[in-house]
Amino acid sequence: MTDKKLVAIGEALIDFIPSQQGCDFDDVESFFPAVGGAPANVCAAYSKLGGKSLFLTKLGDDPFGHKIARALGKEGIDISRISFTDEANTALAFVSLAADGNRTFSFYRKPSADMLYTAEQVPEDAFENIYALHFCSVSLGDFPMKEAHNKAIEYARKNNAVISFDPNLRFMLWSDKDALKKAVLEFIPKADVLKISDDELEFITGESDIEKALPVLFDSGIKLVLFTCGKDGMSAFTKNARAHAKSPEVTAVDTTGAGDASVGSFLWKLNDFGITLNSLEDITEDKLTEALEFAETFCSISVRKKGAIPSYPSLGEVEELINKED
Repeated sequence: MTDKKLVAIGEALIDFIPSQQGCDFDDVESFFPAVGGAPANVCAAYSKLGGKSLFLTKLGDDPFGHKIARALGKEGIDISRISFTDEANTALAFVSLAADGNRTFSFYRKPSADMLYTAEQVPEDAFENIYALHFCSVSLGDFPMKEAHNKAIEYARKNNAVISFDPNLRFMLWSDKDALKKAVLEFIPKADVLKISDDELEFITGESDIEKALPVLFDSGIKLVLFTCGKDGMSAFTKNARAHAKSPEVTAVDTTGAGDASVGSFLWKLNDFGITLNSLEDITEDKLTEALEFAETFCSISVRKKGAIPSYPSLGEVEELINKED
């Protein structure tokens, strides 16, 4: 395990988790706040396992923004480069949970503080000693944060970091689905690792079969595809190897942040193996399988509890469950 850090850029928000499961918004009697936002979640998963992480964003200079910063700091995330503004409030998302733990969102983000983070605010020295940069598509709309992503990618490339992209499609945040697709397709060629879910595949690639989509993704420059299929597990593909891991049978309470748990723990395991940008395409099937099984175990613990970051386990908890299964 190297001491190099994960840097993530994008949105951080407050997820308001419903007190009841298996009902519509109209029937929820109360919500409780939990710190979330996909890039922040990935940092938290990485840090919970003992890795170093740093998060870049802008928060509202309001109680929610400061709550987020305190919570991320307690998880061991470097929050020293987070900025605050009084020009917009911190983003909020109200969540509704179905009986099976799947969720829908209602966002308050028109605009939110994170959208106003600019390229000029991205600190180049934050990318020293970096292992990977991670980002999602929520912040790739036509506002300043998009150019901040481009600047972060530029700095990550200069430092030979692995660049990880999870489209994490949130259609309700885009007035135009074509604009969302265009943004995703613009940034895929800038990434090395692409995490994509089974329900996103056809929208992004035009193919419903991962086998048919892989050549398109590899031709764009992607070196490793992490393909998540919910309760059916995860697969990983490079041009030279492929692997699959089943999802442990658990009763899901809340799947919020499960995809972020997958990619955060998977990237941590790649770093643990000593896999670098230059060796990413040469990873063996055995190592891919082990990384996937590790990430699936991490997720299986997470979904048994409500919320994202509070549900993420430590390295000791993951290893204990792996040893039990063995």
